Amino acid sequence: MTDPTRFVEIERKFDVDAGTPVPSWADVPGVASVSGGEERHLDALYLDTDDLALARAGVALRRRTGGPDEGWHIKGPLVDGGRVELGWPLGPDESVPAGVAAEVAQWTTAPLAPLARIVNHRTAYELRDADGGVLAEFVDDHVRTADLRAGDEREWHEWEIELGAAAPADKAAFFDAVARAALAAGAREASHASKLARALGR
Repeated sequence: MTDPTRFVEIERKFDVDAGTPVPSWADVPGVASVSGGEERHLDALYLDTDDLALARAGVALRRRTGGPDEGWHIKGPLVDGGRVELGWPLGPDESVPAGVAAEVAQWTTAPLAPLARIVNHRTAYELRDADGGVLAEFVDDHVRTADLRAGDEREWHEWEIELGAAAPADKAAFFDAVARAALAAGAREASHASKLARALGR
């Protein structure tokens, strides 16, 4: 069994109209430079039980291709502003790997089936400090989704910023500055907690 990768995801999301220019980060404390945009095509299949046991527990399970962290991911419940995300590599087929199933068993052992598909065309930027450390990753996302049970399709544009390995100690102040820059550029506070919730109309 492959041991999963593990990190705590702490992020802020914003709704934005398609074509809105990305923010200027010049006034965000600690940001010395911003990388060029990296294009990524992400295709994720989310699974859950018939009675949505994972969703009710605040957990998401997906199999995603594309991007630097493609693979199987479990996002745990939101705790103190962050979610623990576990990751496993893709297997030889689309069946749920044993290690993933074992982890999911703390919430449910019922059969899992496709819930939603989320296809995301992403442009990613690193916000770096004076030493080149990554304070955060900012992503500009064009999202298309399908609710595989209800048959509903949705499309929208959003921004996300996720803390990196060199995140500042005062995370609240950093996110406050990020929010000011994003809102000044034309963004709005996010209407949904996650892409999956929005895909399902929640």
